[in-house]
Amino acid sequence: QVQLVESGGGLVQAGGSLRLSCAAASNIIFNIMAMGWYRQAPGKQRELVATITSGGSTNYADSVKGRFTISRDNAKNTVYLQMNSLKPEDTAVYYCSAGPFTSVMTYWGKGTLVTVSS
Repeated sequence: QVQLVESGGGLVQAGGSLRLSCAAASNIIFNIMAMGWYRQAPGKQRELVATITSGGSTNYADSVKGRFTISRDNAKNTVYLQMNSLKPEDTAVYYCSAGPFTSVMTYWGKGTLVTVSS
C-alpha cells in the first residue's frame, strides 16, 4: 500500500495563493510514477486539477490553467501544487494521487481542505 500525505491546505482570501504538498512513502519508486491533484467540492464529483508524468509533462484542467502549477521533486518523493489567483470556486478538498500513468491513478491521499473566501 502506498501512502500519500497531503499538506498545505487552509483558508485564504480570493486572489491569494497556497502551495499544496504531497509526500509519498519511501516504499514506492516515486520517480517512475505519474502524479496528480484532484479536487472535490461539496455536492460535486471529484475532478481532475493537474497531472504530471514521470518525465515532467503536465496537464491542467481548463479552469486552473494559468493559475495553478504542478511540479515534482523526485529527490524528496514530493509533488506540489502552487495555486495563485485563487477564486471562491476553487474551494474543495484536494487529493493527491499516484499511478503508473496519468490516466490510471491507483493510490490516493486522504485530502486537504482549501477554502477560498470572497
